[in-house]
Amino acid sequence: MSYEIPRDVQELGRDIQENQLKYHHKSVLVSKEFTFDSAHHLHCYEGKCKSLHGHTYKLQVIMRGKVDSRGIAIDFGDIKRITKERVIDRLDHKYLNDVLPPMNTTAENMVVWIYEEIHQALLDEKLYPAITLDEIRLWETPTSYAAITRAMMEEDV
Repeated sequence: MSYEIPRDVQELGRDIQENQLKYHHKSVLVSKEFTFDSAHHLHCYEGKCKSLHGHTYKLQVIMRGKVDSRGIAIDFGDIKRITKERVIDRLDHKYLNDVLPPMNTTAENMVVWIYEEIHQALLDEKLYPAITLDEIRLWETPTSYAAITRAMMEEDV
């Protein structure tokens, strides 16, 4: 099998025009995953989790939107920055019962809080008005997660 090595790098204006950068008009999902380590315990629960213990959580942030003229819906770096500032830095290597609002620190409660934090950051920043937060997934173990979607957040209580 032979591989051809490019002899020239594509140049904007010569090989591709600015109006060709956006390939489509579809909505796309854009996702980034994170991990953080935290300790917690649960109240009103009979089982192992009533005692102080820790998890390596995995967080998936899924956003939805249409691409701009460059073909970008949202910069992955902005998802990382927003999530790190609003969630990861506040929860990583922390005792969740101290740093979260008063709640039982279940994955089911935490995904709603995480959704609210990231959604509010998108509203505050106004960098990507066409982007919506579509879903948050939080794994407490490699095989157990809780999730919340935009549709679920918008349901009447």
